Amino acid sequence: MTRGTARPNIVFIITDQQRFDTIDALGHEHVSTPHLDRLVREGTAFTQTYVTAPSCSPSRASLFTGVYPHNLGVLRNEEVWTHSWVERLAAAGYHCVNVGKMHTHPWETPLGFHERTVVENKDRDHPKVPFFHDQWDKALWIRGVTKPTRTIHRHRPDYRDRLGAFEWQLDEDLHSDVFVGNHARWWLDTYPGDEPFFLQIGFPGPHPPYDPVGRHLDAYRDRDIPLPVRNTADLDSQPDALKELRRQHQEVDHDSVVHLADPTEEQSLRQRQHYYANISMIDEQIGLLIEALERRGVLQDTVIVFTSDHGDCLGDHGHSQKWNMYEGSVHVPAIVWGPGRIRSGQQVDQLTSMMDLGPTVLELAGLTPPSWMEARSLVPALRGQPFEGRSHVFAEHARDMILTGTELMTMVRDSRWKLVEFLDSDQGQLFDLHSDPDELVNLWTSTTEEAAAAKAELIKTVARWRATSALHTADMRREHR
Repeated sequence: MTRGTARPNIVFIITDQQRFDTIDALGHEHVSTPHLDRLVREGTAFTQTYVTAPSCSPSRASLFTGVYPHNLGVLRNEEVWTHSWVERLAAAGYHCVNVGKMHTHPWETPLGFHERTVVENKDRDHPKVPFFHDQWDKALWIRGVTKPTRTIHRHRPDYRDRLGAFEWQLDEDLHSDVFVGNHARWWLDTYPGDEPFFLQIGFPGPHPPYDPVGRHLDAYRDRDIPLPVRNTADLDSQPDALKELRRQHQEVDHDSVVHLADPTEEQSLRQRQHYYANISMIDEQIGLLIEALERRGVLQDTVIVFTSDHGDCLGDHGHSQKWNMYEGSVHVPAIVWGPGRIRSGQQVDQLTSMMDLGPTVLELAGLTPPSWMEARSLVPALRGQPFEGRSHVFAEHARDMILTGTELMTMVRDSRWKLVEFLDSDQGQLFDLHSDPDELVNLWTSTTEEAAAAKAELIKTVARWRATSALHTADMRREHR
């Protein structure tokens, strides 16, 4: 299975806000993803991968350190993180490059990268979001065009009806995902070094605004697309913190999304058409990146890793975007591809955490992950060896300017049950994912013996997790003082 002893190049692709059910080859035929399908067919796909936080910074900080957000003190966006395992790759002789979104704070923190071309959110035009001109902003300015943010979209007479779905009107090469893909290919075509490289590519999409170009949107105009999952009992049974989150989205047009309490079927369909067309745009860029690796002559010596920092509810359960623990928000795709190094045509259905990709990258590069990492290497699974996966996955998020109804929200799920608790409330959520995969029946107050036992056990599991987590990562805190 192993291709020689040479260290592979590693291309780590991270999209922003791509939910798990968005790859055709994994059974989701409502999305066209031929290049991701190739990675699935020729690599290993993990079908039960969960993020450690349902927003950008805490999820990415956890991924690039290998520890949970509460141990980093990064539990919401715009909290500082300045170290990552990329530093270990750089120290071991890898040339480390970031093109696109990382959502570090400060935004241009090195984190071990030798080069960074920083591209952040598509729409930062909000008085509560810190001011920053990234490289994409500068490219748009040089071309003499205005970035289409919410202050521009608001001039549309149909703005409130669009749910954040707008067709890209500027030149296609100026679209954020095309800009990032083009720049990454430019680097592959021009970098003169021959040492192994780690190239992290952060596509800003399909995060809203949902803004595909017309030719990609055309493929979805008459396509059979699943509509949001919700009903009245589902909405009524949600804890107060999540009802407050829905109100927050209805009152503020976060990321150019005017979220409606009761959108029409046409509005929901249009939103999802644009979202999936964004994913097809990114898929096309992935195909072009594979061509660039082949053109450079390194494709056969490269491992490609693909995942997303969190998902998007797209109206499921009445919610916009993320900041909750529903499957659409916390369950993401994860694929690893590498000729001769990674088992091909394999789907792993055991529970994994998205941050597990960190020590996996280190081991593929011939490095030993630090003992304090809470992430666990997936290399045994990639080699086709016995792999049990995790017994539980965890996610957490603290109060921010959007999730205002709780100090801290925590999720745990095992192979069957999912529990969500709120630090400052007796309310919560409990779902039996075997009988209720759509998470429509909240069993938090159920008196059935089975549900009550599952709730009690998962509450104890969260308490044990927090205690053991603090002990396990003590050496990390000493190392980074």
